Amino acid sequence: MNDAAARLRLRCGMPLADARAMYPSLPVFDADIEADRRLLETIADWCDRYTPLIGRDPPDGLVLDITGCAHLFGGEARLARDLVGRLSRGGFHARIAVADTVGCAWGVARYGEQKIVPRGETEAAVLPLPIAALRIEAGIAADLKTAGLVRVADLAARPRAPFAARFGESLLHRLDQALGRVDEPITPCLPVPSATAEQRFAEPVGREADVLGTVEQLAQRLAEILERRGEGGRLFQVALFRTDGAVHRLEIGTGAPLRDASRVRKLFEERLAALGDACDPGFGYDMVRLAALVTERCDPVQTGLAGSDHAEDLAHLIDRLGARFGLRHIVRLAPQETHVPENAVAVVPAHAAPSLSPRVDKDAENLEQDSLSATRPLRLFEPPEPVEATAEVPDGPPVQFSWRRMKHRIVQAEGPERIAMEWWRDDRGHALTRDYFRVESSDGMRAWLYREGLYGREIEPPALPRWFLHGLFA
Repeated sequence: MNDAAARLRLRCGMPLADARAMYPSLPVFDADIEADRRLLETIADWCDRYTPLIGRDPPDGLVLDITGCAHLFGGEARLARDLVGRLSRGGFHARIAVADTVGCAWGVARYGEQKIVPRGETEAAVLPLPIAALRIEAGIAADLKTAGLVRVADLAARPRAPFAARFGESLLHRLDQALGRVDEPITPCLPVPSATAEQRFAEPVGREADVLGTVEQLAQRLAEILERRGEGGRLFQVALFRTDGAVHRLEIGTGAPLRDASRVRKLFEERLAALGDACDPGFGYDMVRLAALVTERCDPVQTGLAGSDHAEDLAHLIDRLGARFGLRHIVRLAPQETHVPENAVAVVPAHAAPSLSPRVDKDAENLEQDSLSATRPLRLFEPPEPVEATAEVPDGPPVQFSWRRMKHRIVQAEGPERIAMEWWRDDRGHALTRDYFRVESSDGMRAWLYREGLYGREIEPPALPRWFLHGLFA
């Protein structure tokens, strides 16, 4: 119901038939609960300029914990005035109250007249309010009103046991929350960052160079905070607050804990380049906030004089690629403790590589291939492709094979390399031994073939073993 309907003495909860009986031409629209929810989330995201601790109170309320934030706006009164003024200019009607408890602020905002409840005067502000200010069910409020309990003071002055027996503990719990006798935590909409730094502007800025320069300055301030803790950032977020209320949030991840302000700027420069017009500044940004959402221990590392650190350079490259394409798209192959070829490596995020962390010991896992180990193709087929092969003897190397309707005559063969399958990894109910051969055809193709099953032991005559092509050499 809008203000025009309220001036006609209509009220929320009135039957539609009664309202149209009073005003036949009354315009009515179906409620869109989902759109209201999205709007409330958008306003909550916009209110992040005041505090990162914002909780939703559906269907039409927000709870902001401004502890330690009010001084940035010149006090609680100025913060409240600025918040209501911005919402009014955006076309919203808002009521606000600042109090020591969530329950007191909720009740005063909806049923009281004062905006700021002084510290320590919570009880004096709550007791004169109507019973409905306790955030209780409408049926309970109506029953209490019938019993002559109109104000919160009427309930607080009476013994608690009869009310608990009739209405349950929730009524008294709401009373204690409003009076500050029971803590009521806020569940924030967004994760609370480990450290933040922000910059407000008297005049909006819109140039990318100005934004990146501000990000570098904030990164330097953030680095001082993290250095005192002995930590570095692994996930950074920049929040760009536009003057029209829109908020752009950009995130970049790192392969190792980071405190270098110039590198943070370069990563966000890559991110902005990837987004392009999706991050339109509009009429400019009036506030920029940099937050370290995830941090890790970052001990000082002794630098050498021999040259640049390869691991650090690789980590920086992964960070830049991740800023452009997303860290989940940058992967690497990690060796696994198995000799089965298709299970010998696993795809893992590149930024999670242990070799990229400066804290790894010198005797950490060596990812380089042993020069004395068997040669493997760089690329394997998944799954291995069946071929028709012919061998002089059942357990011997093939002399020719047909693959994808093409016949190849083998001129050189090396093998076999016998690999016994691991029974606990087999999902087909059997685990046959494989004999691998590295072969070269007459037309120069070098392939990696294997025969599945041992003739006479795992494959009983007259059945013949099956052949597969597992990969191609360069």
